[in-house]
Amino acid sequence: MKETLITVLRKLKDPRKRHKKKKHLLIDIVILTILGVLCGADSWDAIELFGKKKYDFLKKILKLPNGIPSHDTINRVISMIDPKQFEKLFVEWTKLLAIPGLKEVIAIDGKTMRGSKDSFHNSPPVHLVSAWASENGLSFGQVKTSEKSNEITAIPELIEMLDIEGCIVSIDAMGTQKEIAAKIVEKKADYILALKGNHPFMHEDAGVLFNWKTPDSADEQYDKGHGRIECRKCEVSYQMDLLDDTENWPEIKSLIKITSSRTIGEKTSTETRFYISSAKLDALEFNINIRKHWGVENNLHWVLDVVFNDDRQRKRVANAAQNFALAQRIALNLLKADKSLKASLKSKRLVAAWDNDYLLSVLMR
Repeated sequence: MKETLITVLRKLKDPRKRHKKKKHLLIDIVILTILGVLCGADSWDAIELFGKKKYDFLKKILKLPNGIPSHDTINRVISMIDPKQFEKLFVEWTKLLAIPGLKEVIAIDGKTMRGSKDSFHNSPPVHLVSAWASENGLSFGQVKTSEKSNEITAIPELIEMLDIEGCIVSIDAMGTQKEIAAKIVEKKADYILALKGNHPFMHEDAGVLFNWKTPDSADEQYDKGHGRIECRKCEVSYQMDLLDDTENWPEIKSLIKITSSRTIGEKTSTETRFYISSAKLDALEFNINIRKHWGVENNLHWVLDVVFNDDRQRKRVANAAQNFALAQRIALNLLKADKSLKASLKSKRLVAAWDNDYLLSVLMR
């Protein structure tokens, strides 16, 4: 039997008390929530309404022994699920969608769910660190932190969950830590880490090195459109012996300088960024791979906000925000994995809500 989302999520442990008779099955509630989100529901009430309107269809794939659960039941049960187990099963299922053996850039970045902030109880908003697979175009995993500053502890936990052998992991300056670099190398992957003020001496040395020495490799890429011209110049040096403290960075092989300029009309702005990497690639490859990092912003975070109204979610009880965010990522991956319909994600959600055959084909991937 082909393993699908339903078969993977059957492994979820039911958080409800064992001795209490359960009116609704856990797998029914979870799949109902995911399908509701996929079809446009963004509240517990909307998920209940979706279930009632799609009852005949849902009975073909779920047991629903006592009909559609109420919105209060859906809220309570989803909020009780252990998010760590849910996240691990999400990673397990995503492997089934991914093209096997594809070596790609895995971009890791954090996002705050602004609507989850509870001012009345003085609780900060939920902050999630996510991994985005550039070539597969899939969300690969997520881990919650208590706040943005704790990304440093969450990133190794996320990396440990992922199968990244042979890939390149890109992280912004918050994750430029020796321990994180070591964890990536331990998982048989390479890293590209942004170098900023959190490592002031190496950052200063990088600027001096490129001013003093001719780069070992150089490349320029241009983009034109929407009334602007962008140029990304990439310079690479492999002379790590000229930098201080490199002996403490595992397998470090390359220092990269990206100079980005944008011209709109007669105004030109320029930005310079530095990176360190365990990979020894030429400037063209680094230029392409570093740009792929922004896929986590453009193809995941932006899509979650615009298509799934992520920032407007006001779920604050227990694990509600974290688990609902995972349901959104599951829905996003299902829609991304579907190649049968050439349409935007918004249009795919509409078609899934209208067409039961299409919805079933998307679910069974």
